[in-house]
Amino acid sequence: MAGEEFGTGNFNPNDTKRKTITCKAAVAYGPGEPFVLERVLVHPPHRMEVRIKILFTSICHTDLSAWQGKNEAQRAYPRIFGHEASGIVESVGEGVRDMKEGDFVVPIFNGECEECKYCKCEKTNKCERFGVDGEKKVMDCDGATRFSTMDGKPIFHFLNTSTFTEYTVINSACVVKIHPNGDRDLKPYIKTLTLLSCGISTGVGAAWNTANVHSGSTVAVFGLGAVGLAVAEGARARGASKIIGVDINSDKFIKGRGMGITDFVNPRDDERAVYERIREMTGGGVDYSFECAGNLNVLRDAFLSAHEGWGLTVLLGIHSSPNLLPIHPMELFQGRRMVGSVFGGFKGKTQLPHFAQECMNGVVKLDDFITHELPVEEINEAFDLLVAGKSLRCLLHF
Repeated sequence: MAGEEFGTGNFNPNDTKRKTITCKAAVAYGPGEPFVLERVLVHPPHRMEVRIKILFTSICHTDLSAWQGKNEAQRAYPRIFGHEASGIVESVGEGVRDMKEGDFVVPIFNGECEECKYCKCEKTNKCERFGVDGEKKVMDCDGATRFSTMDGKPIFHFLNTSTFTEYTVINSACVVKIHPNGDRDLKPYIKTLTLLSCGISTGVGAAWNTANVHSGSTVAVFGLGAVGLAVAEGARARGASKIIGVDINSDKFIKGRGMGITDFVNPRDDERAVYERIREMTGGGVDYSFECAGNLNVLRDAFLSAHEGWGLTVLLGIHSSPNLLPIHPMELFQGRRMVGSVFGGFKGKTQLPHFAQECMNGVVKLDDFITHELPVEEINEAFDLLVAGKSLRCLLHF
């Protein structure tokens, strides 16, 4: 495997630096259309860009909703989707100083340039230039793409990353170098560290950074996909005394037990409102609730499940609907609060390497989140698994 070259600075024996690479990629030609695996051209990185050989990439609901075309602003085709991956630096453009050829890295959709007023502010993990932007489809420095078809037509980028391809080009602000854990070899961790690009960091970070879940606290997680279960795992690691999982798919309850969930609520099992049941279970409501479903009705239940006076609701689900919050302004005077969380509040380049060390040390358990592994040729089958609710994370390899 290419990972044999970690950290050597001599990853590419054929010296493809500054040359255009021909490789495999899963290309989308329209919303909801099957992915087409074909040869594409990947051009060299420009200033402050990095070209990466992807080792593993996985699929999350953000890829799914974007591919389905739920947000018209994101409809730019042909396009290479994907934003959760791990890989090795093949070459770097002018000006890149914090990584070199052969380094093991993970891409991040929410970048950190380390220079703008947002990056210098401790109160946010937003970046002025490289924050989350589903509409961005070209590279920042010149407004062009680094992908093209074999006959030279441009293929658009996605979410600062584009990882459904054997090679990709990403701005260095959206690439995080992961260091070996002391004398420990990185190779055994490359699969699981793939998940730090999005889902696990988003969920665990929401519990740690956004909510700051404390030992003995009570938590309710609405939506037990990968992000919701990552919230539960983060709350477990912080010592929460009760973690209530809420989902209409009871099959997820079995999986959830291994990730810290202590109690389960299926909204279809009882005519009472979910928030009423949770208040009864917890003596008035939970300290922290997390909405991970992207559903406004669920969001209201999550908000009203939080305890009066101090309860905090963290919004994680992606809401593509134009409808507004289902909260009456006067309800905020009851002391409940609500806040959104992007990428779990992590500043990618400065904080994610330490989080990776904690994962390798076993503070957060990652292995159970990987439910399937397939070759990239079976990407359409992998999407079917996600749509059917049969997978948490399906890893694709080239």
